[in-house]
Amino acid sequence: MNPAGTRDAGTERPVKPPFWARKANLVLATAVFALAVFGTTTQSWIDVRLDPAVAANADLHVQGSKAATAVTALALVALAGGLAASIAGRISRWIIAALILLASAGIIVAAATVLADPLGAAQGTIAASTGISGGDAAVTVTPFPVLAVVAGALLALCALVLPAAGRYWKSRTKYDRGRQAARGGSGPVDEIDSWDSLSRGEDPT
Repeated sequence: MNPAGTRDAGTERPVKPPFWARKANLVLATAVFALAVFGTTTQSWIDVRLDPAVAANADLHVQGSKAATAVTALALVALAGGLAASIAGRISRWIIAALILLASAGIIVAAATVLADPLGAAQGTIAASTGISGGDAAVTVTPFPVLAVVAGALLALCALVLPAAGRYWKSRTKYDRGRQAARGGSGPVDEIDSWDSLSRGEDPT
């Protein structure tokens, strides 16, 4: 098997990538896990019970976007990276994989911080409601921070797999095609390759 190309060496039989390395599967998985993280931030991460004598509204629900403000942005970064990987070249995929990995680590750390100190994470919402910061309250953590950690870990796995999976993908840019031609490759031409050829006045057929 020649994972760097799309055909077996010395034959014209296309190499079928393994399930985990297929572009559609990996890009879709990255997008789903990033959206899952984003979705958790729209839900309540911490339920707060205040002293009725201190606040008129004794029950507060702290969304993930407020309990861990960085998670929303990091999820969007991972989503954009996953989508960009589908059209990126080999070197760009390494950079994108590193960005998704860093975003995943940030998601895990931020969510784990909420799990470790939910009262501290809820203090901003408590202060906004009561006008008093640093007060005590009864807090209950919902399952959503845990789900964010799990989705963040799966995002990290996608990032680690991306460079290896990219070796099975067809060249997407004229620079990649140039390297392929220098190696004597004869992989199939896809839609983007055809468009580039037409832009240069060449007939891709």
